[in-house]
Amino acid sequence: MLQQERHNQILAKLNLERQVTVKELSRIFQVTEDCIRKDLRALEKENKLKRTHGGAVLTRVNLHTLHVNDRRNIRIEEKKTIALKAVELIKPGTVIFLDISTVALEIAKLIYQRNMNITVVTNMIDIMEIFTRECSIQLIFLGGKLNHSGDGFVGSLTIDQIQKYRFDMAFLGAVGIDVEDKTVSTYDADDGITKKAVIAASRRSYLTAEIIKYTLDGNFIYASLEDFSSYIGEKELNDHIKQKVPIQII
Repeated sequence: MLQQERHNQILAKLNLERQVTVKELSRIFQVTEDCIRKDLRALEKENKLKRTHGGAVLTRVNLHTLHVNDRRNIRIEEKKTIALKAVELIKPGTVIFLDISTVALEIAKLIYQRNMNITVVTNMIDIMEIFTRECSIQLIFLGGKLNHSGDGFVGSLTIDQIQKYRFDMAFLGAVGIDVEDKTVSTYDADDGITKKAVIAASRRSYLTAEIIKYTLDGNFIYASLEDFSSYIGEKELNDHIKQKVPIQII
């Protein structure tokens, strides 16, 4: 096996299992452990992995390049607080949209626990899986292009489906919020244009994001703050930020 092919297979195994060991790779590729260590050193120099004692783990470039499973327990109490506020706004018979975000996942959990008489439309796989269990919630799941790190579907096929709906309420997450230029951003362009389509198809759109997002930036601006009906955070904003937010704060 050529070295480059071995490197590709090492990275593929890392993507699946999140970590590898020198001993196991030596056995799989039938080469010496010294050969595997050399491979790992080369891949680390390319910033494709991080060596550990006896093996390697994936390089963590930034929070939102991780699969949603790696992000869901970060700032979990803040997300649960936001979710509780969001669920209190939902009335029986409502049709709501939950986007690809870890806050939306917490909202979905509360909806399921309360067995609310509503319709949930989503493009996030983890949310879909919650409502496949027995409950009274009506679930509509949208397909499209798979966003691997976000664990859901985005892009033109998803947008075509979204445009056929008029949601009573939509709850959308963000990577960053800039109060100076009033913009809301995400990392993935396809995710961004999909979120934008949801806003256009919704009677009321809620920006659900932890307060720390006011200090962060994504790479793709998908909306203006004015495009949302309200912002839902885990606690009261400080006066400096509050006076610059042009929408209702919940």
